[in-house]
Amino acid sequence: MPADLFHPTFWLLLAFAGAVFTLAGFVKGVIGLGLPTIAMGLLSLQMAPAQAAALLVVPSFVSNVWQLLGQGGLAALLRRLWPLLAGVCMGTWVGAGWLTGGASRAAGAALGLALIAYALVGLLLKPWRLPPGWERVLSPLVGLATGLVTAATGVFVIPAVPYLQALGLEKEALVQALAVSFLVSTLALAATLGGGGALPAPVLAASLAALLPTLGGMAVGQWLRRRTQPERFKRWFFAGLLALGAWLLARAVV
Repeated sequence: MPADLFHPTFWLLLAFAGAVFTLAGFVKGVIGLGLPTIAMGLLSLQMAPAQAAALLVVPSFVSNVWQLLGQGGLAALLRRLWPLLAGVCMGTWVGAGWLTGGASRAAGAALGLALIAYALVGLLLKPWRLPPGWERVLSPLVGLATGLVTAATGVFVIPAVPYLQALGLEKEALVQALAVSFLVSTLALAATLGGGGALPAPVLAASLAALLPTLGGMAVGQWLRRRTQPERFKRWFFAGLLALGAWLLARAVV
């Protein structure tokens, strides 16, 4: 990103990032997810995926803590999900350096593929329930796979989100489980980025500045969520992700 405060491109990029985080926060407020996917996908149109992931750290952390505030039953949920969360941390650690290694074209292609996969799952996969007895076996494996995808793309929704949706949790418990998963993934990603030198003080300051539009968009989205059915909105969200992922993949390949 341009560092010259008097350069017009700096202010255009700043306005673009503010609009992206406002939109991402709004979508998260409406449907309970979407912040990392929208922010990473759109920001990667103008910067390297590692830079986009670094800007995402503070908004993702705070928005998920906000989503957890006032929710009961967190201790029981953590006892149930700890193998998944441990797998996320392990996978992100194993993939440390993938996002910050300098291969921006490969990272862009991986991000495009992740968005396409997530969109197709959301659009085509019908609701399903994990068979009894499988959770203990699959949780660490799903967590490990999610951590590897996080390390490669900065997006932590595949395969964790469809897996959590298949656990048969009540609506509010599912929202809480998603927030916990995203929060742990954010912390693991931040540790990876910090270890790779991608989180210097100026970048952390920029990430902190992105918090205000994120929370503003999230507040509006939560207000709308209480007054509308989010399912139709969710279909448009996945369709948009599919188009964005296809564009990022095509740009990286071509």
